[in-house]
Amino acid sequence: MPLTRFVADALGVVTIFLVVVLVLLGLFCIVYSFYFRSWIRGQGLIQLNYFSGPWIIRITYIFFAVWWGFGEIIRLNLLRRKGRVLDALTLQWQQNVCKCYIVSNLGFAEPCLFLTLIFLLRASLQRSGTLGRKWNMKTAGFVLLYCFPMFILQLVVILVGPEYKKEHNPKLPSYFIKAASSPKSNGGIALCTYPLLSTLFLGLFATVLTAYLFWLGRRILHSVINKGLQKRVYTLIVSISSFFPLRVVLLGLSVLSDPERLVFDAIAFLAFLSLLCCAGVGICLLVYLPVADSLSLRSLQGDIEARRGAGNECNDTISLIANQSPPGGSMVSSPGRNSTSSGKRGSISFRTMEKDEASGAAFVELSLFNPSQHSTPPGSPRLLGWPMIPSAQGQGS
Repeated sequence: MPLTRFVADALGVVTIFLVVVLVLLGLFCIVYSFYFRSWIRGQGLIQLNYFSGPWIIRITYIFFAVWWGFGEIIRLNLLRRKGRVLDALTLQWQQNVCKCYIVSNLGFAEPCLFLTLIFLLRASLQRSGTLGRKWNMKTAGFVLLYCFPMFILQLVVILVGPEYKKEHNPKLPSYFIKAASSPKSNGGIALCTYPLLSTLFLGLFATVLTAYLFWLGRRILHSVINKGLQKRVYTLIVSISSFFPLRVVLLGLSVLSDPERLVFDAIAFLAFLSLLCCAGVGICLLVYLPVADSLSLRSLQGDIEARRGAGNECNDTISLIANQSPPGGSMVSSPGRNSTSSGKRGSISFRTMEKDEASGAAFVELSLFNPSQHSTPPGSPRLLGWPMIPSAQGQGS
């Protein structure tokens, strides 16, 4: 096997491996999101519904990433070699597969991937409450609506472009509209290419959304008060605004080389790798980490319960001390209360022997509340308690 074909096939194998990793990461995040929602419902933590609100859009983002990954596998020349998967197809059908790849990835998956990511970022600025199913369905509709012009433009390039060149402008270079090449040196198989017009339309789309992303990221950074979250936002903005335009530039440079050359395969692989990094960063920062941060509250809840248990033990100790007669002091019953009522759980009262009501000192009630208790019932007699030093004495001491 020639060295050029060997390297091209090796790049194809690496592409398939990376797509499989992306799919596994996406499936893990989907299961993680469903587990997070079931945990919220099981624990009754309604406040965390805000963080699980855009779960449908998160799964949709993963779906577009997986769709794009499978499209990148279909375009590989590796599958068109003799005896491979697409070798059974005729030359015309192989060309149709390449056309479908351009419309599917450049006209649908990639724009939807970028748009979904933008809407997930906008979700962090929602202040109107929980992001419910209505918001998710409306957002999915907007993603498809805004992607529709790109889808139509790619269809026009693929379907109308060749007819226009044939009838009106024969001198138009074929790389502007050609989605597949069939060089005789490769045994008459169809090699997928990137039409320059399709790349230009995708570049225009990426430019507009990148500018909007910078504006949106600036708003988010003004709202974030955590340095860790600021680093995440910076990472997301830098990765998206660099990797996605880099892919467009690389796809545009691919027309400078013939599809059967190694340079074309290397440029196509780098373009694939750039968007793969963009999609992977988006899945980690917008799908996995928000769920992981919310689930980390389980340990915080455990600490709160442990402190509550320690507080109950402390309350029991104070009640035991209060029910004993301390040296130099005595327990005083409240007027109008018998010994049974004064020993109710959650309320104790006592005062020292040196002070009495004739001294003019005020008495403060000490109440130890259980989670189900709130206050002393209205209309009950005043409980005697610790003598509070008058302000004059407090200032002199």
